[in-house]
Amino acid sequence: MNRNQSIMRKWLLIAMAALFASFGTMANAAEQPAAIASSSSYVVFYLDKQEAFVNGEQVKLEAAATIKDGKTFVPAKFLGDTFGMQVQWDGETRQIHMETPKYSILLDLTTQLAYVNGAMIPLDQVAVIVNGHLLIKLTWLSDYMGAKYTYNNELRRIDVLYVPKPAGVYNPELNNSSPVAKFTFAKPSYRIGEPVKYVDLSYDPDAEGLTYEWQGKSDAFFTPGTYPVTLTVTDKSGSKSAPYTRNIVIENTVYLSQVEYPIYTKPIGGYIKTDWPTLYGNYLDLPKVAKTVTEDKSRSLLVSDSPETFVQPGILYQDTVEGKARLYADHLNGMDHKVSFAILATNETDHPVTVRTTNKGKVYPTIYAQLMGSEATVDFMLHDPIDETFEIAAGDTIVYKQFPDFYPAQGANLIYDVETNGKVQFTFAVADTVSDAMLDLPKLDFAGHIRGTFPITGFDWKVDLSSAGLAKPMRLAIGDGQDDTFQQGYDPMRAVTVTDSANYGTVYHIHADKPRKMAVLLLAKGGAFRGPFKINGDIRMTPDSGVLTAFDGMILLDKTTGREDSLDIEFSPPAGSAFPINLIFYPLDDRAQ
Repeated sequence: MNRNQSIMRKWLLIAMAALFASFGTMANAAEQPAAIASSSSYVVFYLDKQEAFVNGEQVKLEAAATIKDGKTFVPAKFLGDTFGMQVQWDGETRQIHMETPKYSILLDLTTQLAYVNGAMIPLDQVAVIVNGHLLIKLTWLSDYMGAKYTYNNELRRIDVLYVPKPAGVYNPELNNSSPVAKFTFAKPSYRIGEPVKYVDLSYDPDAEGLTYEWQGKSDAFFTPGTYPVTLTVTDKSGSKSAPYTRNIVIENTVYLSQVEYPIYTKPIGGYIKTDWPTLYGNYLDLPKVAKTVTEDKSRSLLVSDSPETFVQPGILYQDTVEGKARLYADHLNGMDHKVSFAILATNETDHPVTVRTTNKGKVYPTIYAQLMGSEATVDFMLHDPIDETFEIAAGDTIVYKQFPDFYPAQGANLIYDVETNGKVQFTFAVADTVSDAMLDLPKLDFAGHIRGTFPITGFDWKVDLSSAGLAKPMRLAIGDGQDDTFQQGYDPMRAVTVTDSANYGTVYHIHADKPRKMAVLLLAKGGAFRGPFKINGDIRMTPDSGVLTAFDGMILLDKTTGREDSLDIEFSPPAGSAFPINLIFYPLDDRAQ
């Protein structure tokens, strides 16, 4: 025995003496089961012998310590149990998990690889399996289990001392213990673009809540290699843990590309950047979805939006309808005082006429343009039951709808579906007071926005989004004036043909039979957008708050599973939003959960 070994052995004997003193007399030890110490543990092994000693008590091992290829190995599970550490066998994956105070160790018998806090090393460098039992290399005791050992070659004996250190350091002045940061990964390695699952193992000895500070953490990695991830936690008292670091291994195999990752993993309503340089170029390069178009001409559409901002009392728009019609108005108060807004209905026949309201969408006066159009459109798309009927005597005028006072800079958007059994003139007017006298007000000049009566109130688009029809990402433009043409109408107040740019006041019904598994994305190309979509009956506010622009990227509207009978999207261009917009249909495979 050399001088260093002698000093180490002397130190161990002193520690044993102190340990035995703390446990008291050992006179009755023979009557007790072998002890698993909750504090310090002293273990003696003999090579190739199943007899060992734990804190002075003899025990029998299932597997003896041994030498293999010149390296000394000791039983892992026995030491783990004795030192209070976890050693588990997973029969399905043929993996062994070991948890020590500072390290998480995984031994994969299938791949013959070991992972220490995510760092990969060959299994045979650190462990062996002998007769079905895991033995670890002796040097691991100090490196990973935090134990001290000496080896006596003459006696073929290994002496191991383990003194556990408290994870959370107690501060008596604060009456508080430091928290412990710890985590692991759900698997030892991940592929490029594969979502990383972090398993939080942090705790606070005082059972306080924790805040987390990460370094190097990412939901996915897109370059192969080994990356350190560090966690520090802080309790409510302000005590901070020691940093805890693990290495994650990223294999050189692609699971999801950097472009695909957010589309596959983002939740509905999530934002996705539009930079697609490596796959399909700019979104405008995507092929267009072919569609079969059917126009709904069952009712006429009266649009009153010019002057959008009125600066004096007067008639905003006026026209006569017979049968089914949709009344659509969008106006702002540009005057310096509050005014009243109303829709008047005048019977132009010599007999009573009935006006029936079957659907409505309205919003109370507000200064927010996008909110105004979005909320009115939501109200209209809800299709809440309504059946209001008015009878107008021959030649008479009634106030069909009257709205709360408009204060300066406030506006309102409204949509009404009506049915008449005779000719009725509808007048959109603004004045200080609502009365029949509003019919005598001057007709306000056209100011560049949309005004007129149009023949179409709906577009039915049938598209093929099946596996055969959607082999790669495709787009569908709404309100661009090219793929989605703007309808032509007539303004009787100016006696001119007019265009409904963006087809405001109409409703789009997009239908696909047997859609494949895919993501449905929205890109607001024309400017600020806020509005609802109804997808298979569910209303989706887009975005949840604020407005969407092309600078924000796309929003994930929906994901299909490939098992739906159909995909039905209902949409009406909301007032205050800019067009065009694009729907992007992005095919997904089984990587989508």
